[in-house]
Amino acid sequence: MLADFKEFIAKGNVMELAVAVIIGAAFATIVTSLTDDLIMPFVGAIFGDVDFSDKYVVLSGEVEAGASLEAARAAGANVLAWGNFVSTVINFVILAFVIFLLVRYTKKVMAEFEKKQEEAAGPSEVDLLTEIRDELKKR
Repeated sequence: MLADFKEFIAKGNVMELAVAVIIGAAFATIVTSLTDDLIMPFVGAIFGDVDFSDKYVVLSGEVEAGASLEAARAAGANVLAWGNFVSTVINFVILAFVIFLLVRYTKKVMAEFEKKQEEAAGPSEVDLLTEIRDELKKR
């Protein structure tokens, strides 16, 4: 069983997946920073200097008016942090769009690569056999 596990781990696909997960996590951190530090301040400015990360609704508990989200949680209130959810949704949309662009570009490059390989390989066996058949019919 240990030998099977070593063989499984040593396969290229598993290592590539591990690298992809690590790079994906790092990229997610960059997108989070992009959203929190660059995009959300603009969105907040458009809506009148609103900081979405601090927006919440008190579901139960006592919170003084105007308290920050951290203060409301520290007071033991049950809060619905909808502002943080908005930021997270924006993070997801940006990340999904970037992944979409990467997959789209990869498909385009792979299609061009396959086309060049087909052109370099010359005519296929079926094409050659068709030409031979047509030539024999002419004679």
